[in-house]
Amino acid sequence: MIEVQEEKNIYQSNFARFEKELGANGHSGIHRVRKAAMKRFSELGFPTTRNEEWKFTSVAPIAKLPFKPVSGRDSHKLSREQLDRASLRIENCSRLVFVDGLYAPELSSSRPLPAGVILTSLAAVLNAHPEWAEPHLARHARYQEHAFTALNTGFIRDGAFLSVAKGVVVEEPIELLFVATAAEEGSVAHPRNLIVAGANSQVTVVESYLGLNQEVYFTNGVTEIVAAENSVIDHYKIQRESREAFHVATMQVQQGQRSKFSSQFICLGGALVRNEVNVTLDAEGCECTLNGLYLASGQQHIDNHTLIDHAKPRCTSHELYKGILDGKAHGVFNGKIFVRQDAQKTDAKQTNQTLLLSDNAVINTKPQLEIYADDVKCTHGATIGQLQEEAIFYLRSRGIGLEEARSLLTFAFANDIISRIKVEPIRVQLEKLLLQTQHLPRTKLAGEAS
Repeated sequence: MIEVQEEKNIYQSNFARFEKELGANGHSGIHRVRKAAMKRFSELGFPTTRNEEWKFTSVAPIAKLPFKPVSGRDSHKLSREQLDRASLRIENCSRLVFVDGLYAPELSSSRPLPAGVILTSLAAVLNAHPEWAEPHLARHARYQEHAFTALNTGFIRDGAFLSVAKGVVVEEPIELLFVATAAEEGSVAHPRNLIVAGANSQVTVVESYLGLNQEVYFTNGVTEIVAAENSVIDHYKIQRESREAFHVATMQVQQGQRSKFSSQFICLGGALVRNEVNVTLDAEGCECTLNGLYLASGQQHIDNHTLIDHAKPRCTSHELYKGILDGKAHGVFNGKIFVRQDAQKTDAKQTNQTLLLSDNAVINTKPQLEIYADDVKCTHGATIGQLQEEAIFYLRSRGIGLEEARSLLTFAFANDIISRIKVEPIRVQLEKLLLQTQHLPRTKLAGEAS
């Protein structure tokens, strides 16, 4: 109990220093939310494995380390060339770059955006136009029930703000790149993103997390997404942080009538990762697609939690998560489809598939259906297995070596998710990374120049 209190005191002390840095802004409406969230964090404390939602994931390694926010931004130590080499190199897109949680305008790049699109840092909005953010900021991701969301809300400082006006179509993708330099030992960043798509608008957002050093640090992120009537949002999250880092994130999505939301999550890094995706289909005719791929080896622990809340009738959701675990890696998948009493004509499908490449790898999978309506079509399923001996034998009988045969089959399993990515530069880069991981010779990809 004493240790738990000391852990809370560390963050309370950090918050006191944060309040001093805010100065006059410490009296704003959003700061009242910050204080309420920190109070709630103190009441909740870090979750333990006694909590059913955290049964298979211990956050003791995070709770025991005295993480503190960085004292300043070290983006001047980075060059665009370094960043381009390490990033996904998406051309023809606007890109906001955040270094250790703080906006880096000198590393960001902007292309002409349609009228009615606001793309800037959340800090700039809170300083100059808080009325743009206040209708949605901290209104959807509920800090009252989630300790890490409460902690992030308490330290709301910077992140991305994207607003797309009614009827506007953004043709090119927008990249939000979060770079961790681990310049200060034991640092923590709390990026907070707010994305609002107006009625009949369309936008593609790439949320990317990148670690430049193999050091211990902590990323605790929250992204709130609001999809208004008939809007279309394609969202991608690519997580490639340090193999020593901790990454906890929550994405909360609120969908309006006949809106379409899709998200693809690719997890390739982190010592302990907890990624939560919560979607509320809050009006008739919504469509939601959630796909995910996580690769882990060594001692990595990857935990995916999803909740699709069918709150209104005639909505559709599809979900496919795949995991590849090697070494002593531990994977967790907990996905729930919740169908409320009035959500008749719901059509929902959830699938989780895990490939174990080692006898020491472990997966805990818990697909769930909670249905209170009677006129629905809902299915869920989970499969866990190893590479099929028959498939390996087939490839070997055609002159392919054992290791290459195993790599080809693993690549095919993973590429089922990668191939669904619509943004070609991302798809190409991830296929390259996957080929390198599986030690396969690379062939020219469709649409790629010779």
